[in-house]
Amino acid sequence: MSEDLRPDVFRRTCARFATGIAVATTIGTDGLPYGLTVNSFTSVSCSPPIVLFCIDHGCSYLFQFREAAGFGINFLNSDQCGLSARFATGPGDRFSGVAWETGSLGMPLLEGCLASMECKVTQRLDVGDHAVLFGEVIAASVRPGEPLLYFDSQYRSLQPGLAVR
Repeated sequence: MSEDLRPDVFRRTCARFATGIAVATTIGTDGLPYGLTVNSFTSVSCSPPIVLFCIDHGCSYLFQFREAAGFGINFLNSDQCGLSARFATGPGDRFSGVAWETGSLGMPLLEGCLASMECKVTQRLDVGDHAVLFGEVIAASVRPGEPLLYFDSQYRSLQPGLAVR
């Protein structure tokens, strides 16, 4: 980061970019499910289908995701603010009382999400203060609903009927 750009200014600037909210999940080396809220998700390639998400080096679950062969991505719908907050908290059993199923690759997939995908890890990179995990999408499912959005450090929803000209 340049000496002129303070970290707080950079964070406030990035907060002005609206994103969807997802929960990344995996099965740890101990056989337990792990998950964390992410808004640093993006698709990278359509052929083959590759996605990525980022994890802060300070995250208590970083080791579990780094060591995993795969991960799940769950796009939250507009009534799942509670799930987002739950998976954004500190260490603990984030899955307690949460409805989820095991996908075809063995990854935890949260019930009621707009979409879910299971990915096989293809690459891991350390960039700045984050780890970047790339995965090839092996399975995906989509459900109807509206997305949970994040803008200006607040949860938001879509404004229906906005016409783009």
